[in-house]
Amino acid sequence: MNTENFTDHDWMQYALSLADKAEALGEIPVGAVLVKDNHIVGEGWNLSIVEHNACAHAEVNAIAKAGKYLQNYRLIDCTLYVTLEPCPMCAGAIVHSRIKRLVYGAGDYKTGAAGSVFDLVRHEQLNHQVQVTAGVDAEQCATKISDFFKRRRKEKKALKKERNDEQKNS
Repeated sequence: MNTENFTDHDWMQYALSLADKAEALGEIPVGAVLVKDNHIVGEGWNLSIVEHNACAHAEVNAIAKAGKYLQNYRLIDCTLYVTLEPCPMCAGAIVHSRIKRLVYGAGDYKTGAAGSVFDLVRHEQLNHQVQVTAGVDAEQCATKISDFFKRRRKEKKALKKERNDEQKNS
């Protein structure tokens, strides 16, 4: 894959393809890719359910892989593309790893920590502030997540109905 001329849109589309990997595993479909000099240095998708680990968010997984790839926990001059605005945990990891730029798709109006609810990545009292570009392919990213939760609620409702029917018939 030639990534030399990729735009923010192109990278977000790649992150969305990683979100598909999470969804295929029954995870919340969030994908993240870390880029340096227009080359992938790390990528990840949500694995919290599969790994029984609340910390296995797409961003944290991408940051861990990038650190190993670059042989440095400081990810200087890297850009993180993620389909959903990072939570406070992920925002902290982004700041501590010294990521230069964060690009995200959908805002998270419940736990977003890059401007929606909190703004940890640009907090003036921290030793590093991140450049933020919000809303890249926001509608597509938001639709992916909302469709996932609609489907999940429908499946849970059907399962509950099935259980109720079984109880009535026994």
